[in-house]
Amino acid sequence: MKWKKQGLIATPKQFNLKWWNSYAMDPCTLRLHGDLYRVFFCGRNNKNISMIGYFDYDLKKFEVKKISKKPVLIPGELGAFDDNGVTASCILKNKNQVFLYYIGWKPKSTTRYSLMTGLAISKNNGLNFKRYSRSPILKLTDKEPFSILTAPYVMRIKQKKWFMWYVSCNKWVNKDYPKYDIKLATSIDGKNWQQEGLTSIKLKKNERAVARPSVLFENRKYKMWFCYEKKVGKYKIGYAESIDGINWKRNDKKANIFPGKKELDNKMIAYPHVIKHKGLKYMFYNGNDYGKEGVFLAVEAKEK
Repeated sequence: MKWKKQGLIATPKQFNLKWWNSYAMDPCTLRLHGDLYRVFFCGRNNKNISMIGYFDYDLKKFEVKKISKKPVLIPGELGAFDDNGVTASCILKNKNQVFLYYIGWKPKSTTRYSLMTGLAISKNNGLNFKRYSRSPILKLTDKEPFSILTAPYVMRIKQKKWFMWYVSCNKWVNKDYPKYDIKLATSIDGKNWQQEGLTSIKLKKNERAVARPSVLFENRKYKMWFCYEKKVGKYKIGYAESIDGINWKRNDKKANIFPGKKELDNKMIAYPHVIKHKGLKYMFYNGNDYGKEGVFLAVEAKEK
């Protein structure tokens, strides 16, 4: 697979919005109609608080058609798991509703932060959302005791079989340095989840993190893109395949997309979200400084 980078497609510098002053982390998409997709992302206001908004993007014309004038989900109530910020991670339609799986941010005293998974539901194609629960939908367990259960990608396999691949903390090396990999949870309704601590993508030697999975089912295989990091702030994009969605074989060379040379993604390339549209794959992703500049796009290059 080869990719052709389209560059930066949406940045806060393009728009004069009070709620979106910087960043555009973790893009994820909802198809509206034709070539038009609603791209949800995490922007920050002038107080550096993360909120979720969207822009509508035409994949044929490669242009933004609309931007949300206000966020569709704001931080939760004081003391809740998401009171310091919310970040979009995965979005999908479920009958006449839209499920938004998001990340709730909370500062901690002995460690840098808590990152837990929440669910919000929309009945109007993502124009606004209501929390399904004030608590996280993934829980702390004896196998997963640390408050980093985050960055989920959810896929409905059958009517009553749902998979969630998510980031799970294995240990804190010190208060600023967690180590985490990607695990699998299952559900029958997309709301209530069973966690067995089953690892999908393990850390390689000298890696600190594998993060933000994105999964497609194609040619009878599950295909996962994710990002991995050895040095803090130096994410690259990796790749793995699976027959059953449970047991994965990692082969990062097949990702075949790398940091640029002079562009705003020359230091890091992270948080991929891959979709297939009219026979081609499209990768929305972030560049330097964890998405500070905005959302980038790459398109699968056609074979000659």
